[in-house]
Amino acid sequence: MRKKKISLISGFHYVRLTYRAALFCLLLHWYVTGRLESASAVTGRFGEQPPILLLTWAVFALEMLLRFFPSPLESPGSQKQFRRNYIKSGETEFTIPDNNATVLTALIWIVGNGVIGSLHMMGVLDDGIMLLLCSAYSVCDMICILFFCPFQTWLLKNKCCGTCRIYNWDYAMMFTPLFFVGGAYARSLLGMSVVLLLRWELTFYLHPERFSEQSNEFLRCRNCREKLCAHKTQLKTHWRAFEEYSRRKREALRK
Repeated sequence: MRKKKISLISGFHYVRLTYRAALFCLLLHWYVTGRLESASAVTGRFGEQPPILLLTWAVFALEMLLRFFPSPLESPGSQKQFRRNYIKSGETEFTIPDNNATVLTALIWIVGNGVIGSLHMMGVLDDGIMLLLCSAYSVCDMICILFFCPFQTWLLKNKCCGTCRIYNWDYAMMFTPLFFVGGAYARSLLGMSVVLLLRWELTFYLHPERFSEQSNEFLRCRNCREKLCAHKTQLKTHWRAFEEYSRRKREALRK
């Protein structure tokens, strides 16, 4: 099979994966060194807003700010909400994504993070852990886009990220743990993510035709600029080849 070049959008996904992973490592180092100093050092550092927290805030605040506007570097999945990306297909009948699966996804996320929030309120988890969790979510967000998404596979059953019903839920889901954390920086990140979510949902209910590939040509495969499905297919091919190589090596060792 002929290899295909990674698209500009997919390449930008890898850039975000890289710097989000780097931020997580820096935050982890900050948290561990704070814990080694004293049990209260982390909370104190969080209140003082050290450079790593300011950097984290700036990175994600900028990411969310850019998400409010059309961008050629963003996935079609997040861009279908904009009127400029609605290309009429001529079809008047279209299928709306399964709302029951969407509600179930929201409930699972809220309950899971509610348990984490309860542990925070009981003093088992501190503010530093909640911030680390947000950072870990941000890395997992890119893993879902580039490699494997459990929401797509097990709950929503959408064809690809381009047709994902909850694509712009990402930041609200990412910063859910900050609901239990005080401070202007935490509240501002959470607030921006909620505004993004509300705008997405309002657009969905006012203009559902933009969210279906049946009615919106922009979402059809022939118009996709991301080509992430081809990239994922190549990764699966390489993984199967690796599994086959490992199987042969195991068989050779048994002889």
